[in-house]
Amino acid sequence: MNRIYHLIVCMFVMGVVSSCSKTYESVPLGQQVTPDLAFDPRDSLGKNAMSYLLNTYLMSLQNAHNRIGGNYLDAASDDAVSSASGLPAVQAMATGAYTSTNTSGDDNWANSYTNIRSATVFIVNINQVPMLEKLPNGQSARSAYRSEARFLRAWLYFGLLKRYGGVPLLGDSIRQLTDNAQLPRNTFEECVRYIVSECDNIKDSLRTAAMVNGSTYGRITRGAAMALKAEVLLFAASPLYNGGNIDNGNPLTGYASYDINRWKPAADAAKDIIVGGEYKLMPVFRDVFTTQAAPVGTNTETIFWVQVGTNTDVEKNNAPAGYTSAGGKGITSPTQNLVDVFPTDSGYAITDPVSGYHPGQPYDHRDPRLGQTVFYNGSLWLNRAVQTYDGGLDKPGGTVQQTKTGYYMRKFMGAFESVPANPPSYSNTVHDFVHFRYAGVLLAYAEAANEFSGPSADVYNVLYALRQRAGIFPGPDNHYGLKQGMTQAEMRDVIRNERRIELAFEEHRYWDLRRWKIAADVYNAAPLGGMDIQLSSSGQLFYNPIPVLQAHFRDPQMYFYPIPYNEVVRNPRMKQNPLW
Repeated sequence: MNRIYHLIVCMFVMGVVSSCSKTYESVPLGQQVTPDLAFDPRDSLGKNAMSYLLNTYLMSLQNAHNRIGGNYLDAASDDAVSSASGLPAVQAMATGAYTSTNTSGDDNWANSYTNIRSATVFIVNINQVPMLEKLPNGQSARSAYRSEARFLRAWLYFGLLKRYGGVPLLGDSIRQLTDNAQLPRNTFEECVRYIVSECDNIKDSLRTAAMVNGSTYGRITRGAAMALKAEVLLFAASPLYNGGNIDNGNPLTGYASYDINRWKPAADAAKDIIVGGEYKLMPVFRDVFTTQAAPVGTNTETIFWVQVGTNTDVEKNNAPAGYTSAGGKGITSPTQNLVDVFPTDSGYAITDPVSGYHPGQPYDHRDPRLGQTVFYNGSLWLNRAVQTYDGGLDKPGGTVQQTKTGYYMRKFMGAFESVPANPPSYSNTVHDFVHFRYAGVLLAYAEAANEFSGPSADVYNVLYALRQRAGIFPGPDNHYGLKQGMTQAEMRDVIRNERRIELAFEEHRYWDLRRWKIAADVYNAAPLGGMDIQLSSSGQLFYNPIPVLQAHFRDPQMYFYPIPYNEVVRNPRMKQNPLW
């Protein structure tokens, strides 16, 4: 936890807590504020209880910018590779170089259960604190805070579920660290039902988006609970769990057989958010990631996010390496695989003869989201064109950390194309990490609705809305390059591709490959690619696709993470995942 983040969170809680320590405390508040002190019946303002809840927020919600050993999780998928030398954690994940004793860089078993316990302590004890505060609608703020803790607990269980399958559900029991609990894993279905039930039970006691103000910015809202429910149901209906169980008959890793009806509640849950009208797409795609949520800012799209605040970290960590005066470590190298899935600005795939794509000018007339997601050769940045041709300023060769693919990540960064200062530099930009946003809800609805009943006008309208916002031309037929009369399978491919484009680097692609049960095909295919660009003496550019990294996926073993070895050893009832 850095000092800036600590101070921002102090500001976030000032509307509830009368003061915030001006000195950074290296020991988490949850360890400093004991339950006896945190849940004092004489504390009518609930000051210490709020400190305890705040610490639970801090420890439960991850800032996912460069979180896996300094890299984005997407660099463990087919969308990017790490620019670092050696074997960074994301590369070990992409190549299958981990075991149950040397787990992946994304293993979060112990931390999740520590934070589940913290949330449960709050849930069980908060009712003994008077707390006179009211929400704007007159209801007790205490019930909202209790529901926030229940959301955090459900969120943590979802994180465990998608990594490990069914896990032990502890309910409201509070176990001590010294307890030698011999608990079995609950089934996958039981975990799904529990999380969904929690979301249903808490949503009406949480703040609405309209109730969030400067002093409560970052609080979990009703929309967050509804979005979590929709996401869990979408996962549960997906092929890996719904009929594609990797261990036939094992209730820990999915359902016994396929049921098309599992898609219906997933579609309905997403539709409830859509018809509720609390959220809408931002007019400009790039602004989604650099604008605070409404009503504090003007961001109408974000639903659930981790408050990080304003800084220059994303720019300095990921911008092209040649901007030495401003900083740029170039940590993330997007792949050619990702670049190629962006259509042209007519909406047609670059493989379509009518798209107008020219391999000698590969970045001209492309979906505008490409330039807002990826730096490619010629992108404008800090008053000059990015140079990713061999020997260029941003791909100089030698020992400098630089792109391995000919691309750098652009998403999440501020508008620093043209900067008046000389030398140009970055200024603080909002870098909150958004876990759920309205565009993702629309895509979840489109996917679930298509799987349940096939393409429909509503499904097409989701794609139209996203492509219109992106800046793709509608065309003479107003279809934004989309084929009419698609089959269900054709529409499935289009929706999956649209998710990949729209949600790149937002920690979706990695999990989508698994829940769709296509990870083995994707990882074990041809090596992930990049683009080698040569500049001739006459100034002409030559583009040559190159292999960069051969990923590897052990099928079906790696569809789930291994339960940490020490957990299985000390608890005979803790069944390990298949093949680990």
